[in-house]
Amino acid sequence: MIRERAYPVEPWHVRETRLDMDVLAQSESVFALSNGHVGLRGNLDEGEPHGLPGTYLNSFYELRPLPYAEAGFGFPESGQTIVNVTNGKLIRLLVDDEPLDVRYGDVIAHERVLDLRAGTLHRSLHWRSPAGREVRMNSTRLVSFRQRSVAAIQYEVEVADGKPLRLIIQSELVANETLPPQSRDPRVAAVLESPLQAEEELTTDNGGLLIHRTKVSGLRVAAAMEHEVESAARTSIESEGYEDWVRTTVGCVLEPGQKLRVVKYLTYGWSSRRSLPALRDQVGAALAAARLDGWDGLVREQREYLDEFWDAADVEVDGDPEVQQAVRFGLFHVLQAGARAERRPISAKGLTGPGYDGHAFWDTEMFVLPVLTYTHPAAVRDALYWRFSTLDQAQERARTLNLAGAAFPWRTIEGPESSGYWPAGTAAFHVAAGIADALRRYVLVSGDRQLEQEIGLPLLVETARLWRSLGHHDRNGQFHIDGVTGPDEYTAVKNDNVYTNLMAQRNLLAGADVVNRYRNEAFHLGVTDEEAAAWRDAALAMHLPYDEEIDVHQQVEGFTRLQEWDFAHTPQDKYPLLLHYPYFDLYRKQVVKQADLVLAMHWRGDAFTPEEKLRNFLYYERRTVRDSSLSACTQAVLAAEVGYHELAHSYLREAALMDLHDLNENTRDGVHMASLAGAWIALVAGFGGLRDHDGVPSFAPRLASRIGRLAFSIQWCGMRLRVDVRPHETTYGLHHAAPDASMEVRHFGEPVRVTPAEPVRVPNPPMPEGLPPPEQAPGRAPLLRLPEHLP
Repeated sequence: MIRERAYPVEPWHVRETRLDMDVLAQSESVFALSNGHVGLRGNLDEGEPHGLPGTYLNSFYELRPLPYAEAGFGFPESGQTIVNVTNGKLIRLLVDDEPLDVRYGDVIAHERVLDLRAGTLHRSLHWRSPAGREVRMNSTRLVSFRQRSVAAIQYEVEVADGKPLRLIIQSELVANETLPPQSRDPRVAAVLESPLQAEEELTTDNGGLLIHRTKVSGLRVAAAMEHEVESAARTSIESEGYEDWVRTTVGCVLEPGQKLRVVKYLTYGWSSRRSLPALRDQVGAALAAARLDGWDGLVREQREYLDEFWDAADVEVDGDPEVQQAVRFGLFHVLQAGARAERRPISAKGLTGPGYDGHAFWDTEMFVLPVLTYTHPAAVRDALYWRFSTLDQAQERARTLNLAGAAFPWRTIEGPESSGYWPAGTAAFHVAAGIADALRRYVLVSGDRQLEQEIGLPLLVETARLWRSLGHHDRNGQFHIDGVTGPDEYTAVKNDNVYTNLMAQRNLLAGADVVNRYRNEAFHLGVTDEEAAAWRDAALAMHLPYDEEIDVHQQVEGFTRLQEWDFAHTPQDKYPLLLHYPYFDLYRKQVVKQADLVLAMHWRGDAFTPEEKLRNFLYYERRTVRDSSLSACTQAVLAAEVGYHELAHSYLREAALMDLHDLNENTRDGVHMASLAGAWIALVAGFGGLRDHDGVPSFAPRLASRIGRLAFSIQWCGMRLRVDVRPHETTYGLHHAAPDASMEVRHFGEPVRVTPAEPVRVPNPPMPEGLPPPEQAPGRAPLLRLPEHLP
């Protein structure tokens, strides 16, 4: 089902022009604000109605039991679920004695605007109460990028009907909000119901503080608020508090032409180690810093931060204004997820909703971090340090599985494996190679040798050890990795997944190379020359299954001889397949949930010839159903590379508009961070052709017919390369570099030397012609093709 577009197309804003109760939860995710540490869902100021309340702190979780019908050795025993912490967004308004509630009275006008350059969410409301009194309310909300613990709200009210009016504002901190059911398992539901235990409550004249602790995980959280009140009218202000809520009440009688303005400063902090007094002081200091800057200072800092980000990260797309809006929306949310995560994970939903229990997956390293590496590398450094902080747990997990090295979790918050389904969890070892590849790319692009030596060496060593112990040489010397699950979760626990093998190959070679660079440090990790040589031997002997009869790579050994899925008799209402068919049936058929071998051709394109890429793409295109939001962007990249540019454009639109159109009808649980990152990937790696296989940035830019221009920047060793693609030529320019600096890039394989002195223009080769038409499984064509009315 394709929903009608909810938001007008604007280059720098996402605007909601009317309040639609049917999609309230989805809009709360779209309008969520975060900085990677604090996340506020886009709930209405008054709290009700709501789809799903949500205030989150990165890595603040509760432990819960993992249910099994039959347990087995090595099965994870407990999971982690992100907790909705103390809600500080609440600002209720009483007009005379009538609570402002959009379900009652008349909403004369209502608008919300997410400003992607200002980093704010603005709301305006003109409301008539059931008693006939009218008010205008404007609120602006931000979560500070500069001050990690700080959020702030400016709330203004004025009379709209020309008569004096009594107004009461109730601003609150509320813990243990009532939430919709989050689990059908009564044991899990019991853990997540009112998960916070009160430890301290404090009120002041203009604010207050609450400190709570989780019941099982033992994490402590503090939330504090203070208010500044301005009005020409006489006002009163007082506060009261109890163990789960603190309220500050502001009252006044407004005359026509007068305004009541309240600025609410919010601060959050949490810790598993710090004492209650220390946490109390932390949020108090953050409040002092917020007050020092004031509302205007916070707004200015936010704009300055985003000006710097957009100067480096913006992508310009001429010819498809919906994609132009969507790629900026996606980049904004990717930044929000990682900017101040600071050695904590970037989860699949960021801090926009409770989807996937707030867990981080391999999505982070293979979709989100490549974007941030080229646009905001400091966030990648922190994300890699988070993975390193979980290395001990990954090593312990490997020992449990009778393996060497480190087995990183399929899904987690703090580090331990939290997946209760081992065929798609434990067996998906490719997450380790994704971590290694993200590290390799970050060091290549940033030149950060300190990080490589400090954490890159042990990470690459332990992941290389994993692959060497997981795989084996056969009697002919070929190296196999058996019993694993690749990115495609419909083809589980199979031998020699091509994506996994190729990524492991690069991981093994990277491990041997880094050991050679840091021999003394590697010696202290117990790495011998013989061990590093064994990694190289395994990499060079890696088996890649290939069907000689039909000339395509097999996604896993024997894939092309499996029974074909009966697409012709699969109704459209039976997708996604995993909700309507048993995994037993899916696992033994030729049906692909998401790009797998096609993903291998993107990230390890150096292992395939152009002819192999075309044949493989066409073969798997007919069998991929895209039951995962991760698929469309990768299919866009390879469609563009092999010459299907219009198909690539359609897949680009599907990835970019996943949440703005709620294509999977689950945006209510949080935005799809990997798909939003995928919009950038589809544009820059797809139509821009960016690759970094051999340590030199290379491009093969070709545009779809309806895209007149594509321009983007990437960061490289402290310099900024600007790429401007037109239908027949590409311009490369070098910025933020010393006057005598230069940079080599490759344009369709040919070296191009770029200097700051003058941009270099080079022609694009002609488009390929005579390609066979691509086919999708019946009913599985891209969801969003380009509207005919666009230029």
